[in-house]
Amino acid sequence: MKKGYFSIMLVIVLGVVLTACSGANTNNSSGNANGNGSKEEQKAPTQTTKEMIDAMLAKIEQPALMEMPVDMVNQMYYFDPAQLEQYTIMMPMMNVKTNEIAIFKVKEASQIAAIEEGVKKRAADIQKQFETYLPDQYENAKNYKLVTKGNYVFFVISEEADKLVNEFNAFFEQK
Repeated sequence: MKKGYFSIMLVIVLGVVLTACSGANTNNSSGNANGNGSKEEQKAPTQTTKEMIDAMLAKIEQPALMEMPVDMVNQMYYFDPAQLEQYTIMMPMMNVKTNEIAIFKVKEASQIAAIEEGVKKRAADIQKQFETYLPDQYENAKNYKLVTKGNYVFFVISEEADKLVNEFNAFFEQK
């Protein structure tokens, strides 16, 4: 019992430490789903990427996810996280699911194409990993979503990808 409690506490502490590294904005408002509007008309989210993902996961249930360790980002996404103002990547806790949710806020709009390319490579890697392993998860990985709004890039692999995209879009609505 004590080992299980210790493990849970360790995961929580690690999550807090990683969250502290991803940004310091504490405003926690949200909006309704609507993907309309040009980049100039879009409202920038007031939440951190972590707060955005936490809000989405509170509304739309997903398999157990954990934050990707900082030292794995370059290896898994093929870009230097130094290009980002902030980011949050939630990956499956167990290697039998493909579900992954990531929000990247780039420092400069000129870096968006490189981030999108890295995300596409990550999606291809996940597909290749599950191609002959678990057919249902392979199909899930093939149906990933990649959405760019302003300086934000959203990547999701999920059976509920469309709902998660709607929740992401809601952060950009005019109020």
